[in-house]
Amino acid sequence: MTTMTNASVREFKMPDVGEGLTEAEILKWYVQPGDTVTDGQVVCEVETAKAAVELPIPYDGVVRALHFPEGTTVDVGTSIIAVEVAGGAAPAAGAPAAETEPAPTPQEPREPKAEGSGRQPVLVGYGVATSATRRRPRKAAPEAPAGQAAVSVQAELNGRTPAPEPVAEPAAARQRPLAKPPVRKLAKDLGIDLATVIPTGPDGIITREDVHAAVSATQAPEPEVQAPAPAPVAPAAAPAPVSYDTARETRIPVKGVRKATAAAMVGSAFTAPHVTEFVTVDVTRTMKLVEELKEDKEFSGLRVNPLLLIAKALLVAIRRNPEINASWDEAAQEIVVKHYVNLGIAAATPRGLIVPNIKDAHAKTLPQLAESLGELVSTAREGKTSPSAMQGGTVTITNVGVFGVDTGTPILNPGESAILAVGAIKPQPWVHKGKVKPRQVTTLALSFDHRLVDGELGSKVLADVAAILEQPKRLITWA
Repeated sequence: MTTMTNASVREFKMPDVGEGLTEAEILKWYVQPGDTVTDGQVVCEVETAKAAVELPIPYDGVVRALHFPEGTTVDVGTSIIAVEVAGGAAPAAGAPAAETEPAPTPQEPREPKAEGSGRQPVLVGYGVATSATRRRPRKAAPEAPAGQAAVSVQAELNGRTPAPEPVAEPAAARQRPLAKPPVRKLAKDLGIDLATVIPTGPDGIITREDVHAAVSATQAPEPEVQAPAPAPVAPAAAPAPVSYDTARETRIPVKGVRKATAAAMVGSAFTAPHVTEFVTVDVTRTMKLVEELKEDKEFSGLRVNPLLLIAKALLVAIRRNPEINASWDEAAQEIVVKHYVNLGIAAATPRGLIVPNIKDAHAKTLPQLAESLGELVSTAREGKTSPSAMQGGTVTITNVGVFGVDTGTPILNPGESAILAVGAIKPQPWVHKGKVKPRQVTTLALSFDHRLVDGELGSKVLADVAAILEQPKRLITWA
């Protein structure tokens, strides 16, 4: 293997690919040590709490190490891959500066810089501040008086460490011991004053071993003569893992999208007071219009289905009742009415339920809405939905009818005021023009946040959607 110099090695760190995400799971590596990579090349795929995302490397070079195997969940800001840049040349404009520290191991991620080190925190692997790190020189400890030295020598001969005599020290002579934040935390947890620890690290840095040595020194007995070291105390036995019959049970770790969805749904259910209303609708004319649109040249190559017309009906109902498109600001105690609609569409994927949304759906024509729906569904099935596509939704549709379910009581997407559930469309006996006939019927359920949507407003929106689906020509007159 080629010998690397620190100046030529760049560490690419796990970026925050969403907004405020703290970790991501490495799903797949596309490169291995020894492979050549170029700026912009995808090196791995990761799954965040919102979606699966491909990560490109921001510079050219040769892969020297993959710090974590597939299936590992890594904190944002932790280095995941080391790349050696040919010749250690300076990177192009916008490329990250070279790291000068060794790569962390999976067991112990790189420790952040101590406060006051002059370097800025790096979260996404795109370099650090260009200013050099400087430390104040340690001041030499004053020589001990002759009498004190004699006492120390005698104590060492007796096999013990003498207790330090209190010596007044001017405030200007004192300085903060050098130690990294994890070491400082370790010392604090163990009750050790770093000022009493003898450093053995480079440049006078206190290491973990130094702290443990200080603990041992404080716990050692202090007899007049040297005593044998006490027998080590056997650590408490770890609790036995819970056993289960693998032939009768399967355990699935809750992480990624599924974990985030569970947390969001619990938060929504216990934050927003939900109210759900139902209406059963004759959608025979809507189904006929779907078949007509499929033959329309304007919709050639586009996905045309009942969901398209249901989405358009909801958008029209929101236009007629704009107060439904709002959110509750708990901190300000205000209702925030949105003058745009980012229409969420709940999608079941192998990684769990996700809710990407169509930005500015209110401004789209029916063909444009059909195109956006097609792209949304295809991207979700491929697992390529971006985090940005799942942010900023205002109202959501969930189509439980595709599973043959008549209806349900959907839980609000966090931050939204309403969600419409669409049940299965199937022939049922229905009174039409005074006679019982087989008609295409479905049940709609609208859940809304009762803090900002009262029963009248919720009912009007649901009734408008039902009226449009019964008479889809109203899409033209009401839009």
